[in-house]
Amino acid sequence: MGRPPPRAAFLFGRASVDYAPVTREKLQERLEEVRIRIGRAAERAGRDPSGIELLPVTKGHAFELVREVAAVGFNRIGENRVDEAEEKHAALGGKEGLAWHMIGHLQRNKAARAVRLFDVVESLDSVRLARRLSLMAERSERSQLEVLVEVNTSGEASKSGLESGDLVESVREICGLPRLQVCGLMTMAPFTSDTKVLRATFRDTSALFERCAQEVEKFEPVTLSMGMSNDFEIAVEEGSTRVRLGTVLLGERPEP
Repeated sequence: MGRPPPRAAFLFGRASVDYAPVTREKLQERLEEVRIRIGRAAERAGRDPSGIELLPVTKGHAFELVREVAAVGFNRIGENRVDEAEEKHAALGGKEGLAWHMIGHLQRNKAARAVRLFDVVESLDSVRLARRLSLMAERSERSQLEVLVEVNTSGEASKSGLESGDLVESVREICGLPRLQVCGLMTMAPFTSDTKVLRATFRDTSALFERCAQEVEKFEPVTLSMGMSNDFEIAVEEGSTRVRLGTVLLGERPEP
């Protein structure tokens, strides 16, 4: 018998050969390791680790991995692109009982599709996008769309998000829009090994979260989404309630 063909990954309609999604056993092993690390970080900060949620980021991975993520007990996943999420929905025949989070930059011209696809938009990075999402939610007769307001506390020009100085007033305006339920803030730290920079970014976002909770009547201080694979322990120490984990949990993504 000849050698079987290489497994193909599902990725934007293209195949990446010689890649197989992480096994359920490996996923469970990594999950336990991550929980230990979160527990230690929470202990250092005097926090209860049960208040910190893990959001697996399945962007770029084969659609089959979504099923494996659900099988080990997750009820939410994060995706970065509308197009990729649509392809996965079609391949899976639904959401697999998971809440889908949009965590990447969302263009306003894709807002209607995002409202249909996602349960939560974590990357609401402008008042203009908020108005568009509100309008699309109304038009689709969706009663409510949960959102997090993305804030750029690092000051990087390449990062999306509202500037710190404008945040509270912008959040107040967004909270006044119909059909949007503003449940917290999200940020992305610079990709750096400088712990001082990372800590300052997360600390500033935590402070803004507290300000919004105190000063904006309709703001619901439920979720502070901070931290990814390279910096989640520092984010936990600085108050994150949700960490968005890709590589450290699911492994490297296949090359497109």
